[in-house]
Amino acid sequence: MEARNKLYFFYKNTKKLHPQVEELKAFAESQDFHLVNDPAEANIITSIGGDGAFLQAVRKTGFRDDCLYLGISTGQLGFYCDFNINAHKDMLEAIRNEQIEVRKYPIIQVEIDGDTRLYCLNECSIRTSTIKVFSIEVYIDNLHFETFKGDGMIISTPTGSSGYNKSVNGAVIDPKIPCLQVSELASLNNNYYRTLGSAFVLNQERELTLKIKENINNYPIIGLDNEAYSIRSNKEIKITLPDRRIKTVKLKDNSFWHKVQRSFL
Repeated sequence: MEARNKLYFFYKNTKKLHPQVEELKAFAESQDFHLVNDPAEANIITSIGGDGAFLQAVRKTGFRDDCLYLGISTGQLGFYCDFNINAHKDMLEAIRNEQIEVRKYPIIQVEIDGDTRLYCLNECSIRTSTIKVFSIEVYIDNLHFETFKGDGMIISTPTGSSGYNKSVNGAVIDPKIPCLQVSELASLNNNYYRTLGSAFVLNQERELTLKIKENINNYPIIGLDNEAYSIRSNKEIKITLPDRRIKTVKLKDNSFWHKVQRSFL
């Protein structure tokens, strides 16, 4: 088996961060890691910054399932970052004492008009970019489930359930349950339009299809984690959980629920 010692650092090279990263690189080399400049050559990809940097690292390196992702924070620890940039010795101690483990997180696959395939780790959101509402026909597998009219919808993974999804009263879901959660953004419910009115959860075998009802006055956008794209000319979005998983390096005594407790309670 190939040794996991080819390390790539993903970070924003600012004047403030540069000396800290150089110190971390020197430390990594002293521990027999081989630094590479091309993420395609790495079997460990390390983000430096915070959860936003981690999401960008996964996206920019192609949601690889054949390497490990490790998050290093430059401030408070987040949901994806178990280590701090100023605690090199703590990282090494955790590795030596087998206090780390590899956890696998599901990702969302988004297929637009049967052609373009995109991925996200936290959530996919479809929403209007104007003050006008818009309509979406919602299908679960082949069942026409509802007609949504409102500001948009959020489809999150379990790890993403504690973010944007939670802010609209979606449930926080254990990452060991591979599923999709669908939450509404300001849906209209009256005698003409009716939706479930609450978040719902689909298991990993379900396919969610969203058909955007055409209206030249609407400017819908799709958000994939922390990036957004216009889908004004697109008609159909299929959302599934593929078999691919993102493998992350985590501390054993810092579970998802430790992080939820620390962040919200």
